[in-house]
Amino acid sequence: MLYLLAILIGLVAGLRAATPIAAISWAAWLGWIDLSATPAAFLGNVIAVIIVTLLAIAELVTDQLPATPSRKVPMQFGTRILLGAIAGALLMPADWIIGGILGAVGAVIGTLLGAEVRTRLARAIGRDLPAALIEDVVAIVAAIVIVYLA
Repeated sequence: MLYLLAILIGLVAGLRAATPIAAISWAAWLGWIDLSATPAAFLGNVIAVIIVTLLAIAELVTDQLPATPSRKVPMQFGTRILLGAIAGALLMPADWIIGGILGAVGAVIGTLLGAEVRTRLARAIGRDLPAALIEDVVAIVAAIVIVYLA
C-alpha cells in the first residue's frame, strides 16, 4: 500500500510541487505520520507547518499568473521530480530510497498527465483559470487523502 501511496504523492507533486510536502508536514504535526526518528522530524513542528503551507499557497497563487512558465520547462519539471522524490521518501522512511524513486516516477507522470488534462479541460471550458482551480482542488484533496492513508 505504501508503494502505491508513494507514487500517488509524487503524482500530486507533478500537479503542485509544494502541496505534498505541506500535506506531509500537516500529517506529521497532527500525528498521522511519524517522522520523529527521521532527519525530517522538523516538518512536524508548527513553524515548519506554517512555512510550508505558506509556500504551497504561494505556489497556488503564482500558478494562476500568465507569466508563470510551463511545468514542463526544465527548472519546473526538475523541481516537481525532486519534491515528488522527497515526498515519496518521507512516506516510506523505512525504505526511503524506494519511496524516493516511486515519488519521482509519480511526479513525472503527474507533470505530464496534469499538463495534458489541464490543457484539455481549459479548452473545453474556454478559459484556463477554472481548469487551474479544479487542478488545485484535486491536488489538495488527493494529498490529504494520501497522507491520511499513509
